[in-house]
Amino acid sequence: MKKMQLSVIIPVFNEEGNIEPLYREIKEALEGFGGGYEILAIDDGSSDDSFTVLKRLHEEDPRVRVIRFRRNFGQTAAFAAGFDLAQGEVIVTMDADLQNDPADIPLLLSTIEEGYDVVSGWRVGRKDPFLTRRLPSMVANWLISQTTGVRLHDYGCSLKAYRSEVIKEVHLYGELHRFIPALTSWMGVRVAEVPVQHHARRFGESKYGLARTIRVLLDLLTVRFLLSYSTRPIQIFGLLGLLSFVIGGVLLAYLGYVRLVLQQPIADRPLILLAILLTMVGVQLVTMGLLGELVVRTYHESQGKPIYALREILNGGESL
Repeated sequence: MKKMQLSVIIPVFNEEGNIEPLYREIKEALEGFGGGYEILAIDDGSSDDSFTVLKRLHEEDPRVRVIRFRRNFGQTAAFAAGFDLAQGEVIVTMDADLQNDPADIPLLLSTIEEGYDVVSGWRVGRKDPFLTRRLPSMVANWLISQTTGVRLHDYGCSLKAYRSEVIKEVHLYGELHRFIPALTSWMGVRVAEVPVQHHARRFGESKYGLARTIRVLLDLLTVRFLLSYSTRPIQIFGLLGLLSFVIGGVLLAYLGYVRLVLQQPIADRPLILLAILLTMVGVQLVTMGLLGELVVRTYHESQGKPIYALREILNGGESL
């Protein structure tokens, strides 16, 4: 099959009322698009008639491809399936709830053409409740930006565009889809952020609540580790282990001085238990770091996975 130039990926979960209007808006937005495009709709285990609507659209328009999950696996899994099956050179993601505006897709594509690898939407006039949605989002965006070094105003906006060769190198699991710009940063990609429109939900109910903020913070720890220590775990576990071992050793040396030189009893002192605990924990952390190094080596060598990312190769006057 001829490779598409653009793939639009849309996770769908109980959005039967939004699917057809969204399809029409995407067609209108891409009416003047010069290249071919496809729409990948991932039915994430919907319990309403979402799949029936998607199937009808597929029969009417072969550019609509439908992937149906056996059950609800979550938005990250839906994006991952879309990335795996997308045929476009550029991949655009968006929500199915009509809050993202397909009219902004040409803006994302034009920014990609300027040489960027990842373009993220920024919902400037966001139409969501302040206390339960916007305020937690502002805090989470600030923390993510400070922790990862990739500073964006709106990590949670699903309207994004990626070059295919970049996004297909990212392996998603858990709920890491919102961190994709940060996860791709280790490759040295160019990331841009552009203001996009945002609309209030017209049909259905939101699938996200305040509890999502807690999951974001936990996932942030994973992302920080992946970005900084995924190929050198000994540097984090070893550092913590050595610190714990040294503190425990100093306490044991002090208690030895008290017992042997000052001739004072130490058996009833809680400090000796703390010193022994810190020493043992230090040894365990260093051992964990060494085991982590073995796991990383096995992972990269067994899969032939490089620890670098190429942009291009100039060879004999040709760019590869």
